Amino acid sequence: MTENTFPLDVLAFGRLGVDIYPLQSGVGLEDVATFGKYLGGSAANVSVAAARYGRSTALVSGVGDDPFGRYLLRELRRLAVDPRYVFVDATLQTPVTFCEIFPPDDFPLYFYRKPKAPDLNITPADLDLDAIRTARILWFTTTGLSQEPSRAAHFAALQARTEGTTVFDLDYRPMFWADPAEASTQIGRALEFATIAVGNREECEIAVGETEPQRAADALLERGVELAIVKQGPKGVLAKTRSETVEVPPHWVDVVNGLGAGDAFGGALCHGLLAGWDLERILRFANVAGAIVAGRLECSIAMPTEDEVVALIEEGQR
Repeated sequence: MTENTFPLDVLAFGRLGVDIYPLQSGVGLEDVATFGKYLGGSAANVSVAAARYGRSTALVSGVGDDPFGRYLLRELRRLAVDPRYVFVDATLQTPVTFCEIFPPDDFPLYFYRKPKAPDLNITPADLDLDAIRTARILWFTTTGLSQEPSRAAHFAALQARTEGTTVFDLDYRPMFWADPAEASTQIGRALEFATIAVGNREECEIAVGETEPQRAADALLERGVELAIVKQGPKGVLAKTRSETVEVPPHWVDVVNGLGAGDAFGGALCHGLLAGWDLERILRFANVAGAIVAGRLECSIAMPTEDEVVALIEEGQR
């Protein structure tokens, strides 16, 4: 792939690992016969999704010095994501995540990230602050705030931002935190640096103590973000600024695997923001992108192109 030049369109900071997905649906892991291996991790998936729309993207993360790490670096390049900021940790293993698939709404995840994942071992000294400062969009998630030195690295990155859009994915995973109250504290600190916050109702409860979408969005705006997006599952998506409220309904599909839908939404959100679309168009596009991936088994390699999303939107309009 061609090396990116600054500024990057999207620089994502967060989890990268190998997803091991069963090729049988409706079967517990103990009875699964065959699996597929895919690039995974929320921030990695968002970067892949944005790259599918032709956006220059890179990822700040870490892998182990092992075969899975080599696989992920190769796969990032193949999927047009610049891996230059992915650190190879000589002491930690590349994370692996298993899932079970029970459509339409039960997809348990099993994270193997002990004693620590390389993406949580990144220090402030490891960062390219010029790349972080100049990226048009910086995307980061709650996971990176859960442990040191990753937490310090995240706040160093956030403090370096003097321009562009900073999107905070409120992707709260309770298994990564010893105490939900500590998660709320660190999320509160990070919200001070965010331009946009994106999360579902449960994640909003951890962030601002609200699950009702309108109140949650208002609470996020009160924390200083310019745009609050609350994903409501089968009830669609709500987005609010200080002067505008937009709600869009869900796009219905036969769900195969819902795990990548939020990351597809994120990549599409970045694309719409960079394109300068109005808020309703962005949300409709991102909703359909998420629905497309929910109808596929994989996550990263399931991310759609713009033509695929537009075709489905036009089909729905007809």
